[in-house]
Amino acid sequence: MKKVQLNPVGWMSQLSQVEVAKLQDAANSELFKMFRNCSLAVLNSGVDEDNYEALFAPYENFEIKLIRRERGVKIELVNPPEVAFVDGILVRGVHEHLFAVLRDLLYMGNKYTFLHQDAPAVSAEITDMVFDMLRHAQALEGNDGVNTIVCWGGHSINYNEYKYTKEVGYQLGLRNMNICTGCGPGAMKGPMKGAAIGHAKQRHHGGRYVGISEPSIIAAEPPNAIVNELVIMPDIEKRLEAFVRLGHGIVVFPGGVGTAEELLYLLGILTNDHNTLQPFPVVLTGPAGSESYFEAIDEFVADTLGPEAQSKYQIIVNDPAEVARTLCQGLEKVKKYREAMGDAFSFNWSLKIEEDFQKPFIPTHESMAALQLDHDQSKSNLASNLRKVFSGIVAGNVKAEGIKQIKQHGPFEISGKSELMTRVDTLLESFVAQHRMKLPGTAYEPCYRVKETQ
Repeated sequence: MKKVQLNPVGWMSQLSQVEVAKLQDAANSELFKMFRNCSLAVLNSGVDEDNYEALFAPYENFEIKLIRRERGVKIELVNPPEVAFVDGILVRGVHEHLFAVLRDLLYMGNKYTFLHQDAPAVSAEITDMVFDMLRHAQALEGNDGVNTIVCWGGHSINYNEYKYTKEVGYQLGLRNMNICTGCGPGAMKGPMKGAAIGHAKQRHHGGRYVGISEPSIIAAEPPNAIVNELVIMPDIEKRLEAFVRLGHGIVVFPGGVGTAEELLYLLGILTNDHNTLQPFPVVLTGPAGSESYFEAIDEFVADTLGPEAQSKYQIIVNDPAEVARTLCQGLEKVKKYREAMGDAFSFNWSLKIEEDFQKPFIPTHESMAALQLDHDQSKSNLASNLRKVFSGIVAGNVKAEGIKQIKQHGPFEISGKSELMTRVDTLLESFVAQHRMKLPGTAYEPCYRVKETQ
């Protein structure tokens, strides 16, 4: 039996005795199981696997314990994965990530009772919680330079697309921009790698590579090795809000349903009347050969949300330098707007996000079937409901609870007006055909069934 004890790092090294006692109390809670699973995912950083069962199966005898010390808590690992060690010593980045998990899930989880009904549910309270979690993670420190670019894209992308994400990251790094992603592999890892090289060439020593995840997705997308600041939000909705309030601009690379979910979330917010004047540079980009992907996305947005939503982004194919220049120009507008509004550079308080975009959507067969999928609603509401469709498919593809439901009850049924369902089905079929649902070489069994109504 292998045992390893870890000293606290970062903010977790400065705890009061009351805080330490609360952490120990959490060791017997439901939250602790989530902490254990997320820690195991962090210890598997770099493993090329998006099936949580395959990832966790070899480590049934893995345990994680909290040991009380006068100045805080130590973490004890029992039978941890060898992949996290080099010559018997735990990789420093993994060490830091473990204490980030402890901070976000146990300390902040107790503070906001993530798993209970008295968790924040009012819009302003949810935003305050997102702010507080980012502040505790020290993610807001150094974020006032208006130079944080959020990069979205698939974990299942081909090598050519991956190389392109690195090149875009490199061009951003040369311009001293920091990178924020979902922290996993593929289009989340590439921009960070590229930016690290760009920062090195510019002798920019304060490069930030922020990874924002959430408990149900981290097992399918363990943090990549470049992430030097890890934040774990309690659910996908808080994760998405953290992205748009922390970031100053967004790049969208080719991806699958998760990327479509992120884009629909963003467009639903930007088409809100309260955000009409809000400058928010958004670029969809990929290498030569990805034109069909962006044509499918753009056509889907046009047919569902209309020209206003299309106007919120630019599509640039096979030109990393132009992507970086476009974002630089957009960031100047962001800076002037924040100054005029008296808003913070480090956290976008003035962006209006409706409660429907903030409250957790729990994908079940009942909730998926009940979604209103027609044009008899505002564009913002339609974007929210379409976002939930793709969120449910993400759950059925890679999340433990979603996969379990599909195994027990069969595919989710998505039903709506004929014309809209045709658009949804066409887009999903293009993702399947382009192998964007699972990692390359993995057979995909659809977790959904599209049904048309009159």
